Amino acid sequence: MAHICEKFDRIGADDPQRRFRLGIMGGTFDPIHFGHLICAEQVRNECALDAVIFIPAGNPSFKQNQRIAPATDRLAMCKCAVANNSAFDVSPIEIQRSGITYSVDTLNAFRAWYPPNVDFYFIVGADAFASIEQWYRSSEIAHLAHIIAATRPGCAIDDVACQSLVSRSDFDVNYVPIPEIAISSSMIRHRCEQHQSIRYLVPDSVASYIDEHHLYEYVE
Repeated sequence: MAHICEKFDRIGADDPQRRFRLGIMGGTFDPIHFGHLICAEQVRNECALDAVIFIPAGNPSFKQNQRIAPATDRLAMCKCAVANNSAFDVSPIEIQRSGITYSVDTLNAFRAWYPPNVDFYFIVGADAFASIEQWYRSSEIAHLAHIIAATRPGCAIDDVACQSLVSRSDFDVNYVPIPEIAISSSMIRHRCEQHQSIRYLVPDSVASYIDEHHLYEYVE
């Protein structure tokens, strides 16, 4: 593995006496939009993270029967989206990996790369956390990273179920409320199919990329 990312590849290594808090935010990002960016920025502030790395999924296990944009395009759009934020970067690690991509493999690769003074904060939707026990080798995730469960609009979270999950497992979870920005990737794809504007839903650079590469001009 040549590197994790461009901006934060040596975080922790150049200052071994200090502890660093590194956010990790995975997703299909098909496409990335302002909702993703707002979530990452809110979590970064609330949890005092030094940086957040976005990781577009290469071959996500949960979307095996769905059509998604090519991984190279989703990676490029993520890079466009974070270019102006010095605390954000993008990693191609899952796209470069062959086979189905699993979060536990990514976290293990991060742990092998970064020194022990870097703590990982894995950002997921609170609804996704409620089902994390069903994830591939989920028990390992609890020992690799703190969990940041971001509450999202339109998702009813069963607090009792989540608290029960935490109490019977080793997960260290912190819930972070996110402003109600009701944007979804599926909505953006649909608007593109209908040749409708996606301005103010995605960064201008992402909108330009979608237009230039004729993404989402198909009907699902």
